[in-house]
Amino acid sequence: MYPTVADALTLPVIREGRPRVVAGHGALDRPVRWVHVAEVADLAHLLRGGELVLTTGIALPDDPDGLARYVDELADVGVAGIIVELLRHWSDRLPQAFVAAAERRGMPLVTLSEETRFVTVTEAVVGLIVDAQVAELKAAEQVHETFTALTVAGAEPAEVLREVARTAGLPVVLETLAHDVLAYDTAGANPNELLRDWARRSRAVHVTERTSYDAEAGWLVTVVGARGNDWGRLVLICPATPPHRHVVVAERAASALAVHRLVARDREGLERHAHRTLLTEILSSPGADINARAAALGVPLEHRRLVGIAVRPRTSVNPAPAMATQEVLRDLAEATALAARRAQTAALVGVVDDTSVRVLLSLPPQAEVANVLRKLAKEVHHAAGATQRALPVVLAVGTTVDRVIGARRSMVEAAHVADAALRSTSDRLYHRLDDVRLRGLLHLLANDERITAFTDRELGPLLTRDAAQGSRLVDTLRHYCEQGGNKSAAAAAAHMSRTAYYQQLSRIEQVLGVSLEDPESMLSLYVALLTLDVQAHHSAE
Repeated sequence: MYPTVADALTLPVIREGRPRVVAGHGALDRPVRWVHVAEVADLAHLLRGGELVLTTGIALPDDPDGLARYVDELADVGVAGIIVELLRHWSDRLPQAFVAAAERRGMPLVTLSEETRFVTVTEAVVGLIVDAQVAELKAAEQVHETFTALTVAGAEPAEVLREVARTAGLPVVLETLAHDVLAYDTAGANPNELLRDWARRSRAVHVTERTSYDAEAGWLVTVVGARGNDWGRLVLICPATPPHRHVVVAERAASALAVHRLVARDREGLERHAHRTLLTEILSSPGADINARAAALGVPLEHRRLVGIAVRPRTSVNPAPAMATQEVLRDLAEATALAARRAQTAALVGVVDDTSVRVLLSLPPQAEVANVLRKLAKEVHHAAGATQRALPVVLAVGTTVDRVIGARRSMVEAAHVADAALRSTSDRLYHRLDDVRLRGLLHLLANDERITAFTDRELGPLLTRDAAQGSRLVDTLRHYCEQGGNKSAAAAAAHMSRTAYYQQLSRIEQVLGVSLEDPESMLSLYVALLTLDVQAHHSAE
């Protein structure tokens, strides 16, 4: 919040003295906290650092050792710079020993060739300091207003970090205390470079206060948490010592994030939010930085074996469907993430729709996939059973792939298998495509226009008849197919007399123009019925 030595040299009152920088050119950006006029050499013990010292040099020594000692003492207390008027002691230039000592200590040393009123210089520089402080206070007030508005509006972490990056103009990262990246904003920087080897770099930065600056790393770090429950760190990448307003930005952003966490306790956790964002992107169009972002979350995707998994509750939730289903899935997502940790398996876990928890498992190349899946599935069933609702779940697994570009196919396949497995009575730990057989294939083809056309051809007349006359011929046909063509068993399943049921079958044959005794006809109709169920299921979602 202070002007620099360079700022002071631009003032008209100093410019009139014809200033010339004779040493310390690289330190002209030092902040000036105050101006001190003094002619004595024994001055350092009166100063606190950050002063711009004005002198005519009249009482300064001429011997090289004395001048070097004068500069060293001022440098040791952190003086911002020295301005010497060349009229009363030295007429045209400073002694070489004076200049050399200042250059050695990196101390800005400036000469004035014209007589200068130091009192006017003092007033002008102090005016700059006051103006800078007022501007800093106004900026801090604006920061407080901005982040208060974000807090009241319940802004998501991404919005808070976006505002931090915009206000400070610096990259910002929100991480857990375990150094996993939850969210970030690059402020235009390269995300791969920002997140490269993040966990290792972060572990090397220790803070002793809630907000502190690590000069070696160039990180401004503030702890995030509330009510004695710290859960993360907010990191601003600051190559140089941050000004006060950046500290204010970091601390107010941390407060907004802490409040959001408290308010959103019954909503999706930050880690699940970060995972969901990546999973959604993988299912749509992965960005160039997807590998770096996933690795920063502790889930490397490069040179790994990737397996898509879907976890679905076996029972549907009827009251307040949207909210209740989301609550169930949030609980299930947390249980699945806990299961992955217990199984010591890296995985992205999140809720990307209203039906299931999606998982992308990341395994080392040498891993035995079947063993890992078996262990993980046991943990998922156990953790899901321990949730508040203790729902039984279906766990479905997609094809194992070795590139992120193939992860979408594996995850989509797992979701379709989970849909098909819901009707299964099997007590398998997990299901694959070959476990759900024909129904799984139909789930994969549910949106294919050709399968829709096939269903319309096979069942169209029967569906039209039922709709027009209120009959239930489709149900009659379903019982017949599900019982493998056994008319007596089908009649019993339909709770009808055999005579009445046989009449219904004859009517179906008349409407469709087929013989139900023909195995191929029955197979085609059964496939059409299964497709009808699958399409109805997809439409409901």
